[in-house]
This record gives sequence, C-alpha cells and structure tokens, in this order.
Amino acid sequence: MSIERIAMICVHASPLAPMGGAKTGGMNVYIRELARELGRQGCLVDVFTRRAHELEPDIDTSIGENARLAYLKAGPTAPLSPSDHFDYLSEFTAELMAFATLRNLRYSVIYSHYWLGGWVAAKLKEAWGIRFAHMYHTLGHMKKRIIVNAHYQPDRRILTEMRILDWADRIIAATPAEQAQLRWLYRAPRRLITVIPPGVDTSHFGRPVSADEARESLGLKPDSNMLLFVGRIEPLKAVDTILEALRVLRDRAPELLRKLRFVIVGGDPHSTQDRELIRLQELSVKLGIDRLVSFVGAKEQSDLPLYYAAATAVIMPSDYESFGMVALEAMSTGTPVIASQVGGLQFLVRDQETGYHIPAREPISLAECILALLADPAKTAMMGHSAARAAKDYAWSEIARRLIQVFEEIGCKKLRKP
Repeated sequence: MSIERIAMICVHASPLAPMGGAKTGGMNVYIRELARELGRQGCLVDVFTRRAHELEPDIDTSIGENARLAYLKAGPTAPLSPSDHFDYLSEFTAELMAFATLRNLRYSVIYSHYWLGGWVAAKLKEAWGIRFAHMYHTLGHMKKRIIVNAHYQPDRRILTEMRILDWADRIIAATPAEQAQLRWLYRAPRRLITVIPPGVDTSHFGRPVSADEARESLGLKPDSNMLLFVGRIEPLKAVDTILEALRVLRDRAPELLRKLRFVIVGGDPHSTQDRELIRLQELSVKLGIDRLVSFVGAKEQSDLPLYYAAATAVIMPSDYESFGMVALEAMSTGTPVIASQVGGLQFLVRDQETGYHIPAREPISLAECILALLADPAKTAMMGHSAARAAKDYAWSEIARRLIQVFEEIGCKKLRKP
C-alpha cells in the first residue's frame, strides 16, 4: 500500500516563522511539529501557507522527513493582518489546486487551521470530494466577548466559523473548555467534536543545562531569578498585568527585586510601529520597574529551551488562550507556570502542583504567586519536577497517533505504513 498524503492548511502565517512574531504563536508551532511527527510516522504531509515575503521559496523541506511547506501566491507578497487574507482566499485555493494538479497529487484528507483555512478546505472538499478535519485554535465569538474594539471583522469571521461546522467532517478541540465554548456559543453538535490537545517535543524541551548555567548564558547572574513571558505582543496577552505585579513587588518586597529580571520574548523591541510594544515599554518606565525588564524580541524555537531553563517561572496572564503551547513547553523544561485561569490554561496548569492559577487582570494575585515562588526555592523546584512529569503525557508521537485515528474514522484510507 502506498503511503497517503495529508494536506494541512494554514493560510495566514508560516509555521516556520520565529516565535513571538507579529502573527506567530502556538498555532504555528502546532502545525510545524505535528507535520514533522506525522512524517516520522510514515505519512506524506504538505503544509500550505500564503507567501508573505519575496525570499520565501516555493517549497521548503526543512520541516522534516516526508513533510514540506509550500508558499502560495495569493494577493500582495507582503505581510497582511489575518482578516485581510479573506479577500485572497479564492486565489489561494486556486493556487493550491494548481500545485496538486501539476504534481499529480491526490490527498486522502485535509486538516485545516483557523477560520481562513476552514474556508479553503470546504472549497477543496467540494472540488476534490475528500473530507476534512478542522481546528479553530481561537474562536471569534470568544475574542468578541473579551476584546473591545477588536481589530478584525468579527461578524464575517464568526459567520465563517459557524459555517465550518456544516462543512467539516470533524472538529478538533484542544481542550474540554474549547469543546464547551463551541457547544455553547456555536451550538456545535457533540458528535462532531473530538478533544485532542496539542503536543510537545519532550526531547527538545528537556533542560539542556542547569538554571544557573542558562542564566549565565543569557548574561544574567547565576544566583538571580528570572521571570519569563513568551508570545505575541498584543493586548490579549495581558503583559501589562505582569508589569503591574512587579510594581506591587517593588512596594512589598523591594529586597527581592535586586536579583530579579523579567524577560519578554516576542515582538521587535526596536519597532516604531508596534503600538502595544511601545505602550509596554513606556508603562515599565512609568511604573518605575524598567531596569528589571528586558525586551529581547522574537526568538527561534531552537533558542527557547535556554530561556525556559533559565526561568524561575513562566507567566501567562492572558485574557484568553484556547490551549497555551508556551505553558506546555515550559512545563516540559521543568519550569513552573503562573497562568490565568482561562481556556486551556485551566486544564493544562495544575494549581499548586505544576504552577499557579490566577484570576485574569489581577496583578496583586500574580504578585503573591511570584512572591511565593521566590520565597520558597524548594517548592519551586518541586513544582518544576511535577511540571516535567505532567508534560510527558503530551508527547507528539501520541498526539499524532490519535489524529491519524480521527482521519481514518472520517472516511479516508489508512494513512500509516502497513
């Protein structure tokens, strides 16, 4: 039996982009790592994204064995906001079909991502007669409820997300929380949804060095404490809550701040266009804690284990997270996570065991959790060990196996080697 092909669609962001870029985050990591693992398990995987830069090749094979990334021309060869991609989805779909036709490729299943990918998958299903599974990653209804004056067109997005429920043959939800949101806000039928979480590369995110050595490599004193944020710089991530918590610590326990650094991985610290990043930089000065804060910009995935290993804790105070890939990576490295009790984070982080839960937008609660970790190194180490053990349940090999089973259930031929 020949090995079957899987088409994975991520229209608006390359899965090879550095973490913490303007439009890169957990979804990019998910698609790249899943494609790599599916390739290891014998599937042939083509990932499709829109060409946003002239230097991007037609095909990139660096993902791994049996997996490749195709950049398709659709609209201007320039970065676009996610919502601006909608006008070019027909062109993207036509380019994808031409890619397959010219190479005489036949796909057994489509796995689409985000609402834009689901639109494309539905058109391909109509043209090719093959089924597709879809993962939303984030939900427009949830963002509309949380973000005032959101910078996307929520009505068009939400309408498309609701229609995907009619088009798709299976919806993959990252957590029971996302499943509940789909059933509550979108009236999604339970039989359509399968809960399968993202995974983590447990070998890549094992501690490569001790915390002291990692801090020294990053230019910090070995006996210092480092707090870490990794992700996109946008209001939804609530990085300002961390800055406000540091001001609380300055007032309550100023002696602890002498050996404390807060490192922000994400964005471009030299940008004059990133309003949120500039706002955070200005806020750190206004709060009088700017000497504690380092904006180091977006980093390649290969660099992140060193940052996680150096951190006393990773902080995710987000208003909304469908899952929380950064939290899982930090846990795999053996680093406790302080996370707001929202979305997937309330399932991923175990309060008092692998880190702490905090209410969203409550800097005093966050400051108290930071203080508890700094004041009790033994408890911090114990939480780190528990986090690493918990992360092993999310190995990509098991996640890919479960997804292959779903692909086969919805009607495609067996995808694995006989």
